[in-house]
Amino acid sequence: MKILATLTVASLALLGSATPASAYIGPGAGFALMSSAFVLVTTILVVFVTLLAWPFRALWRLLTSPAPPKAAITRLIVVGLDGQDPKLTDQFMREGILPHFSALAATGSYRRLKTTFPSVSPVAWSSFSTGSHPARHNIFDFLDRDRRTYLPMLSSAHIGKVDRFLKIGRYRIPLRKPELRLLRKSKPFWTILGESRIWSTVLRVPITFPPDNFYGSQLSAMCVPDLLGTQGTFLLYTTRPLGHAFKEGGLRFTVAIENESVTTTLHGPENAFLDGTPPLTVPLRARLDRGQRQVQVELGTHTVTLTVGTLSDWIPLTFSAMPGVTVKGLTRLLVTELGEHFSLYVSPINLAPDAPAMPISHPSYYATYLAKRVGSFATLGLAEDTWALNEGVTDDATFLQQTYDIDRERESMFFASLDRLHRGCLVCVFDATDRIQHMFWRDIDPGHPAGRGREQAPHRDAIRELYRRNDALVGRVREKMRDGDVLMVISDHGFSSFRRGVNLNQWLLREGYLALQPGTDGSSEWLRDVDWTATRAYALGLTGMFLNLHGREANGIVKPGAEAAALKAEIMGKLRNLADAEKAAIGVNEAFDTTALYSGPYLENAPDLIIGYNAGYRTSWDCATGMVSGPVFEDNLKPWSGDHCIDPRLVPGVFFCNRPVTTKEPSLIDIAPTALLLFGIAPPPYMDGRPIEGLA
Repeated sequence: MKILATLTVASLALLGSATPASAYIGPGAGFALMSSAFVLVTTILVVFVTLLAWPFRALWRLLTSPAPPKAAITRLIVVGLDGQDPKLTDQFMREGILPHFSALAATGSYRRLKTTFPSVSPVAWSSFSTGSHPARHNIFDFLDRDRRTYLPMLSSAHIGKVDRFLKIGRYRIPLRKPELRLLRKSKPFWTILGESRIWSTVLRVPITFPPDNFYGSQLSAMCVPDLLGTQGTFLLYTTRPLGHAFKEGGLRFTVAIENESVTTTLHGPENAFLDGTPPLTVPLRARLDRGQRQVQVELGTHTVTLTVGTLSDWIPLTFSAMPGVTVKGLTRLLVTELGEHFSLYVSPINLAPDAPAMPISHPSYYATYLAKRVGSFATLGLAEDTWALNEGVTDDATFLQQTYDIDRERESMFFASLDRLHRGCLVCVFDATDRIQHMFWRDIDPGHPAGRGREQAPHRDAIRELYRRNDALVGRVREKMRDGDVLMVISDHGFSSFRRGVNLNQWLLREGYLALQPGTDGSSEWLRDVDWTATRAYALGLTGMFLNLHGREANGIVKPGAEAAALKAEIMGKLRNLADAEKAAIGVNEAFDTTALYSGPYLENAPDLIIGYNAGYRTSWDCATGMVSGPVFEDNLKPWSGDHCIDPRLVPGVFFCNRPVTTKEPSLIDIAPTALLLFGIAPPPYMDGRPIEGLA
């Protein structure tokens, strides 16, 4: 039997180009890697115990379980299309290219769906699952700040450190595994359903890592790390001279060609079993055939022949940490150039679903079951490699292939689960809508600075094609509906253009609310240049602004109470209709006081202000990584050209249902109490949402 390995912390907040900015503008401030040996052994034990105890548990449930509630429905099917925009949906319905959405609206209902404050995916989907505002579920952004250091940290999961080891020769054996804990609070509605023995299958709903423990099955999504412990770090092996480090999400390795071959190693996760935690590696050799425009790649024990510009299938990887301990992953390869120079793209190394290196599903063997059922699939929380496209390493076609391949994997899981569901709930979130709109909005916004010169781009209709695909998916789901089923097709928010970035830390500096340490210029990331003894406010994350509050932040100077209230009001007043003079436009509509937005036990963890950017604006790339230097307003020239982290009133989601509803303005937080009521369960009083009327 293999040795049980433990978690290793891969905090990238202080590491070169692979910083927390590496995924989705900085959510990854630290993750753990659990060896596949631990999960494998645990899974085998769980399966064995489950099979052994099943007859006794079934009898006990029969004797002790209360009668199930009287349900108004048999099955609830929720299809989440992350980011589907109502304005585009309306346009394409009018044009007749969304017949299944139109039919669903005609025979059932269609409404705009109010999103959350802020309109950020981890916040929105947490409110969807719990029926509560952020002050009750404790998720306010991708990032939170460490109040002791002001450095960013992931808002959704906590991982402890290993501080005790047993030394055996050159190896260090951890004596315990660190704590891995989901920071989202409040019960999701599927847990409450499970308490009444109503089964739920939950596929890739954001902020479910580590997975919930409930009567049902779940595959985790957003914030599941890659095997490096990041939110998605690609690798590039190239003969080109080492240039600037990738600003977002990638690591570059320089290689040399000898006798038409490249010999190197692929770098994997850190080896926590050795002092200095050197990276685990597998051998990588590429044999170049320039005439055939092909490269034969030997990666570990697998060999694949690649044609230039063609993305490989999933390739399994096995890293050996020490005798008896291995870690498994999956990657995809792409030869991006084979001429004067050779470059090989390696996608972020996903946890292997059939032998995951950390818990990504409930029960623990569910991911393995899905891999056996549908084949290898992406497990990374943000699996579509937006950063490689942003950095110009991959192209539009590669990104679209990645995205649609992941979508097909998701569809296979979804329909396999739907066919097996006789009574209960099935929830699945599809990410393609969000990712493609982020990267291709420049093609539907004629005024976008990143869209210049793309008039003849081969994928200019990517967003239109995306909505057609969503419509086809809805059509296939409708064919599977039975009497007694309720189908909801929803999005967590809409979308808008991201033409201009706003660096609010630079604005705070100019207005005298933020100060820099002597001799610094504000160009360091993660607010390292800030003089906290003279700073009253700072921005962190995608939408949040914080007061440097005495007694809360380590070096806080703003007194709670009247002084803090006056400062907050002053900043809100100055930010209202903040003008971008260069464009003669409004960059910020309003700053919202979180104490006026919601209440709850976790309000103290909220930003003091949420910034409501105007359409066309968003926090700048520099501000998102904690840089103070640079202009307040600047053009966004990256492919990441659409966004939703703006004034939530501007980006509602969509709500379709196969039954008519009478609620005129439903909210995302209304879905959870509605789901409970449909199954005959009274929503708990702490839920902020209200059941959508007309369904039950």
